[in-house]
Amino acid sequence: MEAAAQSVVALNGLFARELAEMALPWKAEEAPDPRLLVLNEPLAAELGLDPLFLRSPEGLLLLTGNLVPPGATPVAQGYAGHQFGWYAPRLGDGRALLLGELADADGRLLDVHLKGSGRTPFARNGDGRAVVGPMLREFVVSEAMHALGIPTTRSLAVVATGRSVQRETLQPGAVLTRVASSHLRVGSFQYARATGNLDLLRRLADHAITRHCVTATDAERPYLALFQAVVAAQAALVAQWMLVGFVHGVMNTDNMTISGETIDYGPCAFMEAFDPAAVYSSIDEGKRYAYGKQPVVAEWNLARLAEAMLPLFHDDEEQAVALAVESLGAFRRQYSAAWSAGMAAKLGLSDGPDDEETSALVDELLPLLQEGQVDYTSFFRSLGTAASGRDEPARGMFPDPVGFDAWAVRWRARGPDAEAMGRVNPVYIPRNHLVEEALAAATGGDLDPLHRLLAAVTAPYDERPGLERHAAAAPESFGPYRTFCGT
Repeated sequence: MEAAAQSVVALNGLFARELAEMALPWKAEEAPDPRLLVLNEPLAAELGLDPLFLRSPEGLLLLTGNLVPPGATPVAQGYAGHQFGWYAPRLGDGRALLLGELADADGRLLDVHLKGSGRTPFARNGDGRAVVGPMLREFVVSEAMHALGIPTTRSLAVVATGRSVQRETLQPGAVLTRVASSHLRVGSFQYARATGNLDLLRRLADHAITRHCVTATDAERPYLALFQAVVAAQAALVAQWMLVGFVHGVMNTDNMTISGETIDYGPCAFMEAFDPAAVYSSIDEGKRYAYGKQPVVAEWNLARLAEAMLPLFHDDEEQAVALAVESLGAFRRQYSAAWSAGMAAKLGLSDGPDDEETSALVDELLPLLQEGQVDYTSFFRSLGTAASGRDEPARGMFPDPVGFDAWAVRWRARGPDAEAMGRVNPVYIPRNHLVEEALAAATGGDLDPLHRLLAAVTAPYDERPGLERHAAAAPESFGPYRTFCGT
């Protein structure tokens, strides 16, 4: 079996070699009866992997970590993190393993990572396992985010393990195989800094530069340039979340990547009725990670990264702090620019995000949406129809359309481009009620709703007959929505 795996996949152990202090060699728990639930064949092709092999018994062993190619060193990665504002110095992969790095068709190294592969020494009180529903949630939502053009980790496969896992009830276990530019996080730097080992912190930063910011090598201060690149990447990322109404749900520092990719789709959701206070996570009782707070939280997390990297910025602490503050100060400008440009595009306006009238239109529209409890995604898609002269689909979403009518007159006078709006305002997102429906069916053995949902959200801008239900808001009977992390 090792020979078969080696002929199909060759994994590098770069992280395990270069950062051994943060890499605990470990083995995945045996999956007694692995069964493939879903395979991302387009992603497999990008990685140069043979889907036929991945569907074979040996391939399923690889996807659950039970078959390790020669030369690979699966490791649980160590990291720290602020969880809901409270610092935990030792978190790490409690139920996950980095199998190694794989070169894609362009020669870029990507992590191949397992989630739900069993307890590691970082597991604390957890069982190290995952269940079918949350792993399929990550598959659906991460692939939807990718289709929307939002940087994200990708899902290669979900494999049922054949083992029951105790949650509120006994549920079928599963392992997710995830692909990412890397799994380096703000919490990785916090972990290295907490060791007091400056050499480790520097090697971690060098590793991050090699993986994500090669241009920083030529900068006057390479580590400061790395930090500035992370600030810019996260400003752009969170703006994209906000533009599509995505609520991450658990923006702890260990869930913020250095690459600027979205990671960990536990208690996430897409906002339906526009509400800056929208929270869906069952564990976010203080609404720390509400939709409207995400930019502020991202900036706070980046401040924690600056603290961890401070010794690398300058030998003099006072000067290091000044450099960090100046660099972090760019976040608000960069986020605002990305958000404003995105909103102008959603409105079909080409006069630029800095145009005063465009800004005024945005500032007046959002309170109207909130007051009318208007479905965010459906409204912007319908607004493209209004740009073509048919107001009723958008107008009909408001209980009292008087405010919208006055707003629409001024907006239409700007000459919005309906065709351009159709390219940035999706028809389909992972509607929360449809996600829950698909996960419940899949847990019971019926994968058809999951495949229909994937077909819709992986081509989100292409309206197709037969998918009307996937473009509609949840029925009132769906009620208040709460998501769970699955541990």
